Amino acid sequence: MSTTSQASQRIAALLDDNSFVEIGALVTARATDFNLKQTETPSDGVITGYGVIDGNLVYVYSQDASVLGGTIGEMHAKKIANLYDLAMKTGAPVIGLIDSAGLRLQEATDALNAFGEIYKKQAMASGVIPQITAIFGTCGGGLAIMPTLTDFTFMESSKAKLFVNAPNAIDGNEISKCDSSSAAFQSEESGIVDFTGDEATILGQIRQLVSMLPANNEDDASYEECTDDLNRVCSDLANCVGDTAIALSQIADNNVFVEVKENHAKDMVTGFLKLDGVTVGAVANRTEVYDADGKVTDKFDAVLSAKGCNKAADFINFCDAFGIPVLSLTNVKGYKACMCSEKNIAKAVAKLTYAFANATVPKVNVIIGKAYGSAYVAMNSKAIGADITMAWPTAEIGTMDAKLAAKIICDGQGADAIDACAAEYQALQTSVTSAAKRGYVDQIVEPADTRKYVIGAFEMLFTKREDRPAKKHGTV
Repeated sequence: MSTTSQASQRIAALLDDNSFVEIGALVTARATDFNLKQTETPSDGVITGYGVIDGNLVYVYSQDASVLGGTIGEMHAKKIANLYDLAMKTGAPVIGLIDSAGLRLQEATDALNAFGEIYKKQAMASGVIPQITAIFGTCGGGLAIMPTLTDFTFMESSKAKLFVNAPNAIDGNEISKCDSSSAAFQSEESGIVDFTGDEATILGQIRQLVSMLPANNEDDASYEECTDDLNRVCSDLANCVGDTAIALSQIADNNVFVEVKENHAKDMVTGFLKLDGVTVGAVANRTEVYDADGKVTDKFDAVLSAKGCNKAADFINFCDAFGIPVLSLTNVKGYKACMCSEKNIAKAVAKLTYAFANATVPKVNVIIGKAYGSAYVAMNSKAIGADITMAWPTAEIGTMDAKLAAKIICDGQGADAIDACAAEYQALQTSVTSAAKRGYVDQIVEPADTRKYVIGAFEMLFTKREDRPAKKHGTV
């Protein structure tokens, strides 16, 4: 492997020291049209091989923009496809480091076919091995489909570009007006990008993510020795109802929570943590976002949004495919109400409901705030398949807020009657005790004790087996 190219330097920085073994180093382009015969194409613009991250086998390809712009042609694609074949045989993740001008125009239909070959390998690998891409330079046109076919996408925050149509090619737009190819746009608006940062940060984040994930869909060894106290009291947890990313970090082993799509649909938190050394996927409603200085930077209503539901559903599907248990923290009282939301919310909530109901992995729900109406039902309720449902003593579970219900029930009556009705409704219909008496809540736990009870539930569910009706696949 060349020690000077940026592509090789990225591989060296990503993997454990001296662990990389290159495959196909002598492959060059076969095409000779447009004077390609006179052009040196070492490794055909992509370095491929395998190595380890914290001792875990991974396969890596890194595009070399110094060779024909890192463009994808016939042999370039065959090297990536070969890497996928090896990864599928051995059950290990594929990590793609992208820096490419796109399709190699000199190779025309051969290059088009090459794109399709990569797409097919990615589709076949989906749900079998984790796929990760990181974008360091240009990733445009048909190449933009590649990171979107993978499970997690990282993007360098200043130089990288990700687009199907370049910003200036979009009617009514030009790049200074809205840079739709930027990391900010693709992480915040489209939600394609999971993590952003400078190059060194991204490579470190990939290493951390790989340490959280199983090697493949049959790997049950994605756990490690827990060095944290399993019964650790989280005394401040009750104050974290608003920002559940902080709540999840408090519950997690050694307070490590890896948030996924942190900049997209911030009203819904998704990410990974370890509980007693076992990787767990987390989904949680969020009403506040705090920065590192403890200041509130965003506020949201306790409602489901279309973007939040889609973000959570995709994450749950990934966890289910790879046998990762799912923990949810529920605090929701309805749906986002605006014309834009109304176009998408029903389908998005259906997608979320289906994802939770369809998942056969262990599922634990903790109700930490309000749980009203069908929005609560969609958030991993016992009705759609949660194995264990816990609730904090202050939680409220019911069809709607007691005061609002009283106004409907006592319509036309005085304020005193409405207040009395609200108090009765609160006690009979929305209290956590009432839900527990009906069997909709299994345990009422103090916030500070949440960690130990959740760990206990997942340990009990470790050998869970659940069958589904025989079918090719669902259609939601």
